[in-house]
Amino acid sequence: MKFGPVPVADAEGTYLAHTHRLEDGALKKGRRLSADDVARLVRSGVDTVVAARLEDGDVHEDAAAARIGAAVAGAHVEIDDATTGRANLFADARGIFVVDRDGVDRLNTIDPAITFATIEPDRIVEPGDMIATVKIIPLGVADSHVAAAEAIGALVRVAPLARRSAALVLTTLPGVKDKQLERAEQSQHQRLRALGSTITRVEKVPHDARSVADAIARLEGCDPILLLGASAITDPGDVIPTAIREAGGEVLHVGMPVDPGNLLVLGRLASRTIIGVPGCARSLARSGFDRVLERAVAGIEIGPRDIMRMGVGGLMKDIDARPHPRQTEATKTPRRIGAVVLAAGQSKRMGAQNKLLAEVRGQAMVRGVVETLVGADVSPIVVVVGHEADRVRGALAGCEVEYVDNPDYADGLSTSIRAGAAAMEDRVDGALFVLSDMPWVTRAHLDALMSAFDPASGRSICVPTHGGRRGNPILWSARYLLDMQRLTGDVGARPLLAEHADQIAEVEVDDRGVHFDVDTPQALAELDAETD
Repeated sequence: MKFGPVPVADAEGTYLAHTHRLEDGALKKGRRLSADDVARLVRSGVDTVVAARLEDGDVHEDAAAARIGAAVAGAHVEIDDATTGRANLFADARGIFVVDRDGVDRLNTIDPAITFATIEPDRIVEPGDMIATVKIIPLGVADSHVAAAEAIGALVRVAPLARRSAALVLTTLPGVKDKQLERAEQSQHQRLRALGSTITRVEKVPHDARSVADAIARLEGCDPILLLGASAITDPGDVIPTAIREAGGEVLHVGMPVDPGNLLVLGRLASRTIIGVPGCARSLARSGFDRVLERAVAGIEIGPRDIMRMGVGGLMKDIDARPHPRQTEATKTPRRIGAVVLAAGQSKRMGAQNKLLAEVRGQAMVRGVVETLVGADVSPIVVVVGHEADRVRGALAGCEVEYVDNPDYADGLSTSIRAGAAAMEDRVDGALFVLSDMPWVTRAHLDALMSAFDPASGRSICVPTHGGRRGNPILWSARYLLDMQRLTGDVGARPLLAEHADQIAEVEVDDRGVHFDVDTPQALAELDAETD
């Protein structure tokens, strides 16, 4: 390939290296110049262009990207049309992203003109997620180099999450409370549900090898089998590894270079996976156990070498249950928490009255809600307005807030959530989504949610509860703001709550203020009566 300045008179058939903006329109980078294009350049007074001329044995950037993308794409991977030398690869199933690291390195060392980048391996991806991209740097590349890249073969694939019937064995020791067992069991139920599987059998047995082995024998047909002991696994001869062997299984590996999750045991019984679960998994915070469990559900073979190679990136965040945190509260990086006040609704159930302007404790209801936020450590505060927007702004005069107009407010709550999420994007680590008709929400409620918030430890959605029932407001990690901008209908963010159930931290509060919203004249009357 020849590259450099070319007289316009000789430029027909070359590929532009840079976009030229002409009076009658632009000629974009990468365009193959025709005779008409050359005439336009001449009319515009352009004498020389920087361009590439492909020679025998060269492949145009788009064709090269398309060929390499097709070669590296494995199972459940789709490739889009190549343009500007780039071909993007996407998942077409929900599953675990699997990549041949050594193969990617070999491809990227063929020639600097060819680059291939992927997301981090072992991540759960959804259909439509971009997982990799091929980019050809120059406007053309030698066919021999493209052929060398193709010869490496498939490098990326998605292993779909299967619907599995798992089993859980919980062991007990004197002093272990039923409540502890219930919490540990519920955490595993949530984990499997989030992966599209279920725990169909639960066994609770004494913490001795014979009892655990007998329980394993009763779990025919369940895969994987999770063994969560009342005591930590500290040796290959401990209760859980011994039980696996006594049940006729094989202990493949004890321990892993991932923290939390060090004390994991990997076993096999015939073709079924057995996991000795580390104690940190009693929490929903992500640990090394999740990395192994996800592979098991996706049917990805995992052995000792796979576990021993997890050390890079294996230092994960602390969880509440850890007795000696590696980082004190004083050294943690402050989090930026903002708030979105949803104040665009039409108050249809209130009749002619706009409930947000109803007087509560001597001021408009919406102002009381906003002043509670102003008094908390929350910034920015974004108020989404729509119905009677000017009146709502008037009620909030003097409050330190920003406004976002939602012209589509009549189409449902999701439109306001979308507008608020867009306004928060790239500005915060987390955002409280606050209903403006909940005047009993207090600073204490907000503080409790913000104290519990820790996305790195699996608490990326904090929901207040009282008496076992969930309420509002909800604190969302910023990583969900883009998903919120795709919501539709009038059910709020419920679909996202269901989709990310494993990331929800329920925060118990002392009163029912997180349940009480004002939707009807009767509710307003009840509020007035209890306020008096």
